[in-house]
Amino acid sequence: MHLYNRYFAIPHRWFHPLLCLILFLIGLCLRLANLTGKPPWTDEFSTLVFSLGNSFLPVPLDQAIAPDILLQPLQPQPGANISDVWTRLSSETNHPPLYFFLAHWWMQLFPPQNSLVSLWGARSLAAIFGAASVPAIYALGWLTFRSRLVGHLAAAIMAVSPYAIFLAQEARHYTLAILWVIASLACLVVVTRHIQNRSQLPIWIALAWVGINALGMATHYFFALTLCAEALVLIVLAWHQSQEEAGEQGSRGAGEHKKSFSPLLSYQKGRKFSPLFFLPWRRIYAVAAGTFVASAVWLPMFLHNSYGSKLTDWIQQPREGFAWLSPVFQALAAWITMLYLLPVEAPQLAIVIVSGLAMLVFLIWAAPILVRGFKTQLQQPENQLMTRVLSGVIVGAIALFFIFTYFLNIDLTRGARYNFVYFPAVIVLLGASLAVCWQSPQGFTLSAVEGSTEKVGRWGINGKKAVVLIWLMGFFSAVTVVSNLGYQKYYRPDLFLQLIQKTSQVPVLIATTQITHVQIGEMMGIARELKIQNNSSLSPLFLLAHQDQNPQTSTTVLENTLKTLPQPFDLWLVNFHAPIAEEVKKCVPETQSLPAVNGYEYKIYHCNQN
Repeated sequence: MHLYNRYFAIPHRWFHPLLCLILFLIGLCLRLANLTGKPPWTDEFSTLVFSLGNSFLPVPLDQAIAPDILLQPLQPQPGANISDVWTRLSSETNHPPLYFFLAHWWMQLFPPQNSLVSLWGARSLAAIFGAASVPAIYALGWLTFRSRLVGHLAAAIMAVSPYAIFLAQEARHYTLAILWVIASLACLVVVTRHIQNRSQLPIWIALAWVGINALGMATHYFFALTLCAEALVLIVLAWHQSQEEAGEQGSRGAGEHKKSFSPLLSYQKGRKFSPLFFLPWRRIYAVAAGTFVASAVWLPMFLHNSYGSKLTDWIQQPREGFAWLSPVFQALAAWITMLYLLPVEAPQLAIVIVSGLAMLVFLIWAAPILVRGFKTQLQQPENQLMTRVLSGVIVGAIALFFIFTYFLNIDLTRGARYNFVYFPAVIVLLGASLAVCWQSPQGFTLSAVEGSTEKVGRWGINGKKAVVLIWLMGFFSAVTVVSNLGYQKYYRPDLFLQLIQKTSQVPVLIATTQITHVQIGEMMGIARELKIQNNSSLSPLFLLAHQDQNPQTSTTVLENTLKTLPQPFDLWLVNFHAPIAEEVKKCVPETQSLPAVNGYEYKIYHCNQN
């Protein structure tokens, strides 16, 4: 730490809190920047509707409806309360309620916009939780490695991580879940030290861990993956400790029967009990039992809403050929974006190519630095155990992801947001690796000159400059996400509405097949954009043709609806997954080539009076 102290020697006790505050403000500003510049997508509509205590069920199906009718679930109801939120969640979705309760209270602080719930108000809650993860990860880094430098560097990376900002700019529960992951990992670190020192675990730590795990499960069911990864780490620690105890016992000799002075061993009438039945393991087992009970509370609700539900069909798609490799590349992409992401989704091809090449060059340069820093931490006796513990959490969680993907046909890698279950552990290890680079201790050499300890990397950049460059890359990556040039929204109703306005000069019917409230959210996005623009010249009708096991039902609904509408009008079939109705064939299909729009696969038919 001497180099760190030399470069940060400020004779004021408030230096470290001030630095943490600055990083927090940077993270907060990035997360609040352009917060409503990107339209909400279907999952966010779920948060908005259910947090208001409203329901998707009153939206009329199988008939042409006006935009205002479609948007009614987004209108705050003065009499709605927490009971309404719970009722809607328990019957219409597969998410636990904690975040929705908090969002219900939070959104009441913001007045409606155009009679609709405030999007800024809804997203700002997630953004604030995301910014809170900056000081939280500092605390976890300091607790894990007993190093303020590691804590500050982890906080600096968290503040600008494009992945973290992507999660924080959506009205979803992932940033709150990340806070619970950080807190749970902090408890794991404390427990690991007690296991290492063979000392009793304080009861308040045990109770706090159970409470944190309970809150995590009440926020997102996938928090269970964090708990499973932590359990795997504890199992490995238990196995290693039992092996050590067996080795120690064997070294005493076969004839030794006197009472052990070890606090972990107990003898009774010549019988040896396993150390895993004594402190601190007894309270660890109690924590496991308490966590299991707190998690099992949600099991009936989860099974009830998941059985036969089509809300998760998108991660259970069959795969063939090269599709078997997709999870690997999806996982790699998510891992890289935890640190950096340039405008690879920009509309200009030249920018995409340049960004991709720059990311590749940066990876080739930065990867050896990060790997060497990680290896150095593994070689330091005081940091070796904690590095292995966090690595074990990451490896265990990733292993669970691929088990679900390849053996249970549930491709968790398709949702980058699900990586929140181990994301904080990655950030802390990045902070620890960069701390080695910053300090450039003896033995850490990445330069072409053998034995050099001042320069790292192939271009002779010293450790501190390398850390600054890595952080600046993260900052530019954060701006990329804020500008919607990376981690773009899955749906772009704003672009789709512009396309309708340019293409159709007559009344419009937008028809889609409806299975769950996801499809209602897709249409809500278009109607909301229309409401915000307050464009009275365009007043489309929407048709949500419900689809059951027989796709022909949607076709029949569409055909019956078309017969009732006065011509001329333009029919836009949007994400319409059913056979084409006979009435549609009487219309003239659009022949010109039109641009693709994220989230909206469409076909246009011009229906004119004969």
